[in-house]
Amino acid sequence: MRESYHENLNSVVDDLVTMTEAVQTAVRMSTKALLEADLATAEAVISADAALDVQHDDLEARCFSLLARQSPVAGELRTIVAAMRMVADLARMGDLAAHVAKISRLRYPEKAVPEGLVPNFTLMARVAEEMVQTAGRALRERNAHDAAKLADSDEEMDELRKGQFRVLMSKDWPYSVESAVDVALLGRYYERIADHAVIMAGRVIYVVTGTHPEGDNWTTA
Repeated sequence: MRESYHENLNSVVDDLVTMTEAVQTAVRMSTKALLEADLATAEAVISADAALDVQHDDLEARCFSLLARQSPVAGELRTIVAAMRMVADLARMGDLAAHVAKISRLRYPEKAVPEGLVPNFTLMARVAEEMVQTAGRALRERNAHDAAKLADSDEEMDELRKGQFRVLMSKDWPYSVESAVDVALLGRYYERIADHAVIMAGRVIYVVTGTHPEGDNWTTA
């Protein structure tokens, strides 16, 4: 009975990793849609978000089932509770990638990102995607060391975001108000993807060590 319980718990974690890979793909594809004004890719990201929602509901239900079937011991309980929260983080990251794709679709056939900010968004998107990948790898390998690296990556994201604001707030902003709104929203979406990756990494550390990471550079919500 206990062996079957562990198999089911490991299956939940494995499927969380698979969901992380799907979210990473969504971030990459939404960025392609954004920077290349690729309508077909934008539509694909938006459509795929429904599948992520289904995964969320399935994994959440399986976690509740694991809680109800037996009294999990300390390590098992940490894993189940963390998994329930991580699946919510992943679903939200998928939503944010879909939001990026929706702005791309809204501005098609034009590009939503002004040319002067393309380098900034290219870097921001790369950092976000790499953070999602690292969070998934840390979960798969139960690697608290790799998970801890995400706090530093989040600082890089914050600096890129500050760079956006400096351009947005400059007196010689050469683009439209509409473009300013798009840039503000898009930057926020990528920033929040990174935040959720950090939160997920903190949950991995909690699963592995039994303690939550501390410090101002750890996002908690």
